[in-house]
Formats: sequence, structure tokens, C-alpha cells
Amino acid sequence: MRCLRAIAAAGTIAGILAPPLAVAPDASWSFEPGAIVLVAALTFLYVRRWREIDGSFGRLTSFLAGMALVLIALCSPIDRLGEQLFLMHMVQHLLLLDLAPILVLLGLTKVLLRPLTRRLVRIEKRAGVFAHPVFAIVLYVATMAVWHIPAMYDAALEQPVLHVLEHVSFAIAGGLYWWHLLSPIRARQRLGGMGPVVYMLATKVFVGLLGILLAFSPDAIYDFYEDQPGYWGLTPGTDQAVGGLIMALEQSIVMGVALVFLFTRALSESEREDKRRERLEDDAEAAGDAARRAATAARNARAKSR
Repeated sequence: MRCLRAIAAAGTIAGILAPPLAVAPDASWSFEPGAIVLVAALTFLYVRRWREIDGSFGRLTSFLAGMALVLIALCSPIDRLGEQLFLMHMVQHLLLLDLAPILVLLGLTKVLLRPLTRRLVRIEKRAGVFAHPVFAIVLYVATMAVWHIPAMYDAALEQPVLHVLEHVSFAIAGGLYWWHLLSPIRARQRLGGMGPVVYMLATKVFVGLLGILLAFSPDAIYDFYEDQPGYWGLTPGTDQAVGGLIMALEQSIVMGVALVFLFTRALSESEREDKRRERLEDDAEAAGDAARRAATAARNARAKSR
């Protein structure tokens, strides 16, 4: 009898000390129809224009990769997992805010956008302060901050319409932010000199600090995840910490890669401008030499005629 009681007690203690069994979350595909229709329409228009101008394969690959990331964020298991795990919701946000817009914009060129260039210039003039890079900074940071307020975050997960609005706002904020850095069209408020560095530091550092705050928060701050059954064996606090670290690391990595790309592009543009200036100087010098030879020949001809 004592032996049975000892075994029962040992089993109870083991049950208390043992970690909870990992629960597998729903990882099904959502196949969001709105996202599929939008991506299909944009891809069709891009490919048609790309074929008209005989564009480069690299640009096409970049644009299609960006569209693929949109589908991955909104239609793949990431979308369903984001409704159950904070860290997956963070991955979804970063795909829409940074990675997809970057790849889409890298797929654009001046020639490809030529039918829309005048319209875009007119829109920029009429937009006024909304077309200024400072507004893009404010919108980017505000979008991240507002949607991570606990009340807003929980409400978006509980109300489908608000959740769609959240995704749309992330896509708009990310698209406008990266447009000022990667647009092939020269804007009136173009960032020059150290402008891109200040522009990125003003946003990425702040958002990175938000990620660190979430990662090292002593308690889970989102009630929605408190009711989840501990998917993958993660507690709400651990889930939030991993998601915060993902945010902070992504912001740092993207900023570093983007600054290297922009620096390389600036050097390339500077070299092209120097070559263009040298070519113009050579042409001007050649034209001057030709004019002097013509003048000399004319004087000699007049002298002979006398």
C-alpha cells in the first residue's frame, strides 16, 4: 500500500515538474481571396509592361519575389499561425512592412514606369506635406507603435475587418517609406547626402527599441495570447520575447543591408555622372578644336585670296 502511495506521489510530482506537452497550432493555408486577386492583377500589369519594354530578368525576379512574399504573408500558414502565436504575427508584419515593398520597388525602373511618371509627379505636387520623407518616417513609426498597443493589437486579432485594415496600413506605410529610398523616379523631395542614413536611423532605431521592449518585458502584455494553449510549448511571455527579438534583429539587418545598397548605388551614380561630365568636356574640347581649325582655315583661305 505504501509502495502504491509512493508511486502515486512520485507521479504527481513528476506531472507538476514536467513541462507541458507542446500543442501543435493550426498551420493550414488561408487562401485570402482579396490578396490573391490583388497580387494576380498587379503581376499581370507588370509582366505585360515588362514584355513591352523587354525588361531585365533580374527586375522581373525581384518584383515576382515581392508579390510572392505578399501571398506568403496573407495566404500561407503564416497568416493562420499569426492568429495563434505572437512571433508568427511579427513575421507577417515584417514581410508586409519591409521585405515585400523592398523587392517590389527594386523591380521597377524609369522606363517601366514611364506611362505613370507624369501622374506620379502631379500626385507628389498635390500631396504636399504627405509626400515629404518626414511624413513617411512618422507614418512608419506610428503604424508600428499604434498597432502594438495592447488594446489595438487584441482588437485586430478578434475582429476580421480591423485585422484587414491593419495589414493594409502596414503595406501602405512600408510602401511609402521605401519609395523615398528606392524609387526609380527622381522626387522633388529627394534624399541626398547623409539624408538616407538619417532617414533610416530615425525609424529603424525606434522600431528596434520597440522590439527590445517587447522582448524584455517582464510580463506578456497581450491578453489575446493568454488564452492560447501554449503552442509549440511556448508560454505567452516566451512567445512575446521571441517576437520582440525578431522585430529588433530584422530592423537592424534590413537597415544595414539597405545602407550598403544605397551607398553602392550612390557610388555608381557618382561614377556615371563623372564619366558623363568628362564626355561632355571632351566633346566641348573637340568642338573647340574643330572651331579653331575652321577659323584658321578660313583665315588662310582669305590670305591666299588676297
